[in-house]
Amino acid sequence: MQLTRYTDYGIRTLMYLAIQPERETLFRISEITQVFDLSPNHVSKIVHHLGKLGYLKTIRGKSGGFRLGKSPKEINIGQLVRVLENSLTPIDCSKPYCRLTPSCQLWGVLAEAVTAYLTVLDQYSLADIVSNNHELVKLLPELSIPVLELSS
Repeated sequence: MQLTRYTDYGIRTLMYLAIQPERETLFRISEITQVFDLSPNHVSKIVHHLGKLGYLKTIRGKSGGFRLGKSPKEINIGQLVRVLENSLTPIDCSKPYCRLTPSCQLWGVLAEAVTAYLTVLDQYSLADIVSNNHELVKLLPELSIPVLELSS
């Protein structure tokens, strides 16, 4: 099973935020795009969606930005994949229509595989997948973006 880039980038964004030391500043889309070399438009859509879902707390405006909306322990990877993926249907036998569909057992096998895949992901939180945060932080580039202070 391969995740869409959308889900991949959403998870990367949350991982990045989770491994950062506590700070009084908000994160910016430009920071994520620089770290992962991603399109600002794509990251903007992902951040907006993650904000609507409550995974991020977003603040609009000139001095706006975002930060985690939940603790990394509260973010379940299986649930995150379910809400970010457009479809977890393993195969579409109708486009083009497959003549074997009425008697085929492949769809059931693949559906079972997807269930097993999600069952494994359900066992992990964001905190689990960044538990080696000291190693992950060393892999990040130095940023050339000014950081904005939170207004009190």
